[in-house]
Amino acid sequence: MRHLIGLGLALALAAAVFFVGAWGYLRLLRIPVVNGAAATLPAGGGSLLHDKNVLLAFAAVAGTALFAGICVAAPRISPLAAGLPGLALLGWTVLYGVSVQRAVHYIPLKSNAFGAGFEAMLFNGILVAAGLVMIVPLFIPSRWRRYGQPQEEPDAASTLVGSSPLLSDWTETAPISPQPGTPPSADPPPW
Repeated sequence: MRHLIGLGLALALAAAVFFVGAWGYLRLLRIPVVNGAAATLPAGGGSLLHDKNVLLAFAAVAGTALFAGICVAAPRISPLAAGLPGLALLGWTVLYGVSVQRAVHYIPLKSNAFGAGFEAMLFNGILVAAGLVMIVPLFIPSRWRRYGQPQEEPDAASTLVGSSPLLSDWTETAPISPQPGTPPSADPPPW
């Protein structure tokens, strides 16, 4: 069930990267132009903290990164949640390295801000960096097991009995008791 939920989270993360992250990234790249003049500095050269467009774009990118980070780091979430979108991003980057025209051709909604932002992230190498981070949970064996699953460790006596024929009667030994009538030794124990 955990991996089925992970598949659903993988679809949600892929949609968040394509729609929200790409939109925000494209808005951060745009330099506003006032009255058809040449490109100026963002926020008119003033503070970016008071520019609503920059704050919305930054919130979109940061929210997508936070969602991806939670899917990567949370041990209770299936590694498929971050791994599958990460593999898709890496695959798209490999396709871009092999054939730029094909990689750009397969980007959906290129006329919208989503597709244009995704294309910009592909060109600037953001997708390969995000993909490499997102596939890390796929290589951690403990993430594939159910969280909190008790590990079955073999009993020490059964391990010793099965490992050597000299110790086959190890479980039948008893502590040595002093012989009746002999005084206890005054020597300190060797340990």
